[in-house]
This record gives sequence, structure tokens and C-alpha cells, in this order.
Amino acid sequence: MKNRWKNYQADGFFDELITENGNPRQVARPAVKLLQELPEEEVEARRAAADVAIREMGISFTVYSEAGNIDRAWPFDLIPRVITAREWSRVRRGLEQRSRALNMFIDDVYNKQRIFADGVVPAETVLESTNFKAQCMGASPRFGVWANICGSDLVRCGDGQFYVLEDNLRVPSGVSYMVENREITKRALPELFENYSILPVDDYPTQLYRMLAALSPRDRKRPSIVVLTPGIYNSAYFEHAFLAQGMGAELVEGADLLVGDDDCVYMRTVDGPLRVDVIYRRIDEDFMDPEVFREDSALGVPGLMRAWLAGNVAIANAPGSGVADDKVVYAFVPDMIRYYLKETPQIRSVPTYLCMLEKDREYVLENIADLVVKPANESGGYGIMVGPHVDKATHRKFARLIEKNPRNYIAQPTLALSTAPTFVGDSIRPRHLDLRPFILQSRDTWVTAGGLTRVAMNEGSLVVNSSQGGGSKDTWIVEGRA
Repeated sequence: MKNRWKNYQADGFFDELITENGNPRQVARPAVKLLQELPEEEVEARRAAADVAIREMGISFTVYSEAGNIDRAWPFDLIPRVITAREWSRVRRGLEQRSRALNMFIDDVYNKQRIFADGVVPAETVLESTNFKAQCMGASPRFGVWANICGSDLVRCGDGQFYVLEDNLRVPSGVSYMVENREITKRALPELFENYSILPVDDYPTQLYRMLAALSPRDRKRPSIVVLTPGIYNSAYFEHAFLAQGMGAELVEGADLLVGDDDCVYMRTVDGPLRVDVIYRRIDEDFMDPEVFREDSALGVPGLMRAWLAGNVAIANAPGSGVADDKVVYAFVPDMIRYYLKETPQIRSVPTYLCMLEKDREYVLENIADLVVKPANESGGYGIMVGPHVDKATHRKFARLIEKNPRNYIAQPTLALSTAPTFVGDSIRPRHLDLRPFILQSRDTWVTAGGLTRVAMNEGSLVVNSSQGGGSKDTWIVEGRA
């Protein structure tokens, strides 16, 4: 197996496991040593065993394409990513800080709007966003928290520091794959867990349940919690079922719920209606309630907003929380932290150019070949242009899009994302990656130990999304090592 590692080079990028001199980083030495010493046939057998485990466990995701919906096995790479607990502690504090500020911002937007009056964030930037929901004005979820589950995408750059690339505050997904990646790694490489003290990730369903239970409008020892899914054809249905089972909650679709004359939500059961206290919403809010949002939605529950506004049911994430899940609003998060918390941001944001501002727009159009251009409200890696990786015709196309609708686009420098050793066929090659930790907030705030590492499997690619051909790795937060 050593031959596969012999010529490994990160090509000038910061590598998570290997130093510039070609030696394993101290935190990664036991893992790399084991993988190097295993015979090649043994490594291949363990990779095959991991693939079998993925199929047996039914770990899958759905890719939407013109050819139809394709159900695929979860793409998994056997070589783990290793981060020290000391370094992660700093990141965790920065994520907790960011989550608090974002929730204070959302609550302010739908109530007093002080941040607009004080000129910190332009009102039109937020109020003209497609994610601003006027129907939520005056609402006040419990603890003032709107985005109870946040998945913030982190990248590590050439300076070795983590940056927040974006915040996902509507219906963030991927946490089940974080948990399952750990289970697969334990099966395939059990020896590694004897050499490391790795912080657990399998407690996530328990932490999620505690967070949701704290939102219950009724004082009950065990509130009635349901996971609301669009159904089996949704790309993240595996995750919906996984989390419902892990929490001991019911997995329901819109047709399973009804709102009574008392403005309370009930679940249809064979024994009659059962009142629901908390809904973990995994459907887009536009489809959540046909009385308020899209009239043609068959996925939602008529009257659900009425029940929520009356305080008779908690919904996570709350309707309207997507107002902060906007790549234009992202640019103002450091200002939010200073404004609401009177603190210095503990984790950095990526420099961002707002095309709606004339000066920024001129810079973007002049330097479009060197920048990453993103639409404000797309997800899954769709609609992004990585300037250095496309032709001039694509540059011109995006320039026209920006000029036509500047509010809908932002641009950022093309980052030198960190790499990690990854199996590519029979060889081990550096591949770029990101990291999505998950932050839970209700009465308290809690952050996963690491998160979901996503890998851009194509050489040189910076697009890590599984829907775009990306893979994943287990992520270890390791105690007791420098």
C-alpha cells in the first residue's frame, strides 16, 4: 500500500493529512501509518466491504435529472479526515456565535427592524429577497430562535484557517450521512479506533430530540414530535426516515396532518387524531401551507401557519428563517455579530462582492474570469460559475445575467480549498473538500463534533455537492494530539 502514497503531492494546496514535505501531520500519523502498512488486497477488500455496507444499510440519495430521478448509493471514501479537538474548539465557538447573531437578525427583521433603522443592513436588501415572508411579521418563536438547525459550510484555505462559505438556514441536509460515515468507517477500519480518542457523532438524533422538545408549546415530559417530509421521492428522504427513527418520532407527510377548529395540529392515527407539539419541517416553506403560500401545494397542511402563529405548534426551522439564508445577506453577518452581540467575529467569512452595488458590480464584470459567481438563493451547487474553470462564452453569459438582475448575484475570490488524500480508482490523489457542521439552537446551542466532509471527486474541481458528483469522508475530531 505504501506505493500508492509514495508520490502523493497536494500540488501547493493546504492538505488535511500530509505536510508540504510529504510527511503525515502529527494528528494523522496513526491513520496514515495503518493505511500504508495494510496490504493492497486488504485495502481493496475493506473498500469493497464499505460499499457492501452502504448498500445493505440502504444509504442513498436521489439525483434529479432530465432522465428522471436516479437513486444512488452514497459516495464514500475510506480515508478519514482528521482535525484536532483544540482547533475544533475555536471553530465551534465561532459557529455558536454566528448562529446566535443570525437568529437575532431574523427575529429583528420580523419585529422591530432595528438593524435597518440603524443603517447596518440596507432594508431593501432583505425586504426584496424572495426568502422574506411578510406573513411572518410579528411572529416570535420560542427563545427568539427561528433557525433551530443550521448547516454552515466551511472551507479551509491556503493559510490553513477555516472560513464560513455560506449558511444554510432553511432545510439543511446531510447530517445523517455524517453519522453513517462514522458507522461505515468503524466497520471497515476498526483498528484505527483503538489508536484515537475520537469525539462521537452518533448522539446527534438525541441532541436533535432535546432541542426540538424544548420548543414544545405544552409542558409535557415527552412532547409529540413529527418529521414532515415531502415523501419518498425527495432526494433527502433517507435522512428524513433516519432522523425520525433515531428520535423515536413519527415520519409524516402533509396528508397525515390536519389543523382543527381550535387551531391546533393533529396527526391522523387509527385511534383518532393525536395532537402534535413540534414539527421538524423538511419541506420548503412555499409548499408548507396552501392557505398562505402556494395554493397548488399538495405537500403541505392547510392552516399550519395559523396554528403556528397562534403558538399552538412549534415548527423547526420556523417559516421565514430563510431570510438569512441568502448569499447577499451572508455578506453582512460579521456586521450582525458586532451589532447584536458587541463581539468580534471568531470565524471568518469569505470576502464577498455584491453585484447590486455599482462599485462591486464593476469590479466583478472586469474580473469575472478570476471569480466565483453565485446566484443569491440557489443550493446544491447549481447556478455557480467558477471563473478560472470555464470559457469566455460562459463569462459573457454570466455578465449578462448580472447586468440583468444584479441583486441576484454575488461574487467571491476563487479559493484555494484544502485537499485530502482520496481513493481515485487504484491510486490516492488529492481532492478538494469542504465541511458542513450542524448547529442546533433552542434553549441552548450545540454544535456537532466535526460534520459532513464533502469531496470534489473530479480533479481540480471545487464543486463538492453529491448532486454534482461529489463524494464524502468520515470526519474525526481527535482529542489529546497537537
